[in-house]
Amino acid sequence: MGEKSLKGLRVFYYEYRSEFVFGLLLFCAVVASYVLSPLIPSSLFRSIISPVQNTAIITVAVINTWAMARHCNGIRVRYVYAWIMAATSVVMIIGTGYREMVNADLRPSEGIFSFEGWELVGGDIFAWLFLAYPSEVLRPGWLSWKKALSRLLPVIVVGICDYFVPWDLRWLLAIVPIVWISLMFHHIRSYRKYCEDNFSSLEETDERWIIRYLVMLFIVGLSYVYLSVSEEPNRYFTQQWLLFFIIVYTNDQIIFRSKPWIEDAEKEVKAEDIETESNVGQVASNKESNAEYRRALEEWMSREKPYLNPNFRLTDLHQVLPMNRTYLSQFINVEYDCSFYHFVTNYRVAEAKQQMRENPSLKMQEISERCGFSSATVFGRVFARETGYTPTEWLAQSDNK
Repeated sequence: MGEKSLKGLRVFYYEYRSEFVFGLLLFCAVVASYVLSPLIPSSLFRSIISPVQNTAIITVAVINTWAMARHCNGIRVRYVYAWIMAATSVVMIIGTGYREMVNADLRPSEGIFSFEGWELVGGDIFAWLFLAYPSEVLRPGWLSWKKALSRLLPVIVVGICDYFVPWDLRWLLAIVPIVWISLMFHHIRSYRKYCEDNFSSLEETDERWIIRYLVMLFIVGLSYVYLSVSEEPNRYFTQQWLLFFIIVYTNDQIIFRSKPWIEDAEKEVKAEDIETESNVGQVASNKESNAEYRRALEEWMSREKPYLNPNFRLTDLHQVLPMNRTYLSQFINVEYDCSFYHFVTNYRVAEAKQQMRENPSLKMQEISERCGFSSATVFGRVFARETGYTPTEWLAQSDNK
């Protein structure tokens, strides 16, 4: 394996190691749960464990609905999640009652699938509900009732066809959530590009948290497919505690993250674009002005060092460049062949190298604070991605030269 490939692996490791470890631990917990669940007496599961799990999920969903409604603070995606929690509690109550009525857990399965069509449709509805949250985060303002219901339409059509036609279409219902989640990963790319073009730090844009959230849902989807073909009477055990974990963990992340949404920034962007729109055509058609703007920007960056502020944004460049946000982004992309995020990161990494050379005794936390990184962890990850070495490795290599 070449040096370039090794560097790429190191960069990937430092960038996504926490998400990988999180997903691996959750996957192992799910597998262990499936292995151990058959050891639970089915009578005990049905009479005590399953009702307790269902009650816990419904109770937490109701509490989360109330808590999220109180902490919305005008943030649209939190309203969306409050509706998700309310709908989850309703679906759980209806589904639990119906399952008890038809005695689904004790009925022998027919054919390959042990899940009935209505159970698979219910699982798809859960996936549909929980995917509304990342849809709103990744594309603020895009989600509407019409678009949300149109996404659910294939499930309804397949569910109806499965009931009336002689063919077994339940396998389609089982894989629909996996398809939805896979498509959601595609939207992360465009979301990341938007964030890189507008922010100097990606920690508050929630991209990494959304990846972790989708990893959780993907594991739930795989578990859901396994449940569909399982003959175990306790097949709901794992899915129930997994759903409970997702609800608790997600609610905690949404409420207690310091500033997780980009909605406010989006509003600022639109207002500033309107105010400076008249400058776009004039600046774009004048290459000499672009050269002047570049000199002015570089002098300002060297003199004022605005990149030392962790909350430095693209729109802060209005202090020196009279352009709207769209053209500011294009100006950085064309003139420096990179996004605003990488443009600022280059300055921060250069500053960090200088700090480490001049003050080799400084701790990583102190260096990260001096150079505009939000934490030592973020500094280490970004430095490794940009240089291929951890700060400690780079300093040792620099001393040997």
